[in-house]
Amino acid sequence: MTAKELAEMLSGREYGMEISGQESRLAAESGLIALYGYSDDNVEIVGAFRDEVGAYNGATIFLTKTGVLQDPTCDCAESYNCPYFVQAKDTAKTVEAVWGEGGVSWTFRTDIPHETFNIYEDGELFCVGIVLSVDALA
Repeated sequence: MTAKELAEMLSGREYGMEISGQESRLAAESGLIALYGYSDDNVEIVGAFRDEVGAYNGATIFLTKTGVLQDPTCDCAESYNCPYFVQAKDTAKTVEAVWGEGGVSWTFRTDIPHETFNIYEDGELFCVGIVLSVDALA
């Protein structure tokens, strides 16, 4: 399955029914991830890896080939000055989750090649999600 095929499959879904377990497994087997907004403060990531990112009022998400780059857990005095975290962050790809722009609750900005899909809530556009290949995160 390609990113375009998965995006076409997901487009038009209703909020709360964005992707099934079987579709998530198919995405994982194809090396794809889908990102979409959920509620007013979360971004869901499903497919080749699964995560949930707190994104109240938007957020920048750092992605690596193995998943979301999390805050460091090393013993550095200031975690964001940890040299290992800084190095990992500098090599990670970014996706900006944007809250409430253009009359849509969630949209995403990134320079990673991707496809988009629309999620609706009660007939109104709620989220323009994205699908991308994990290979693009190398």
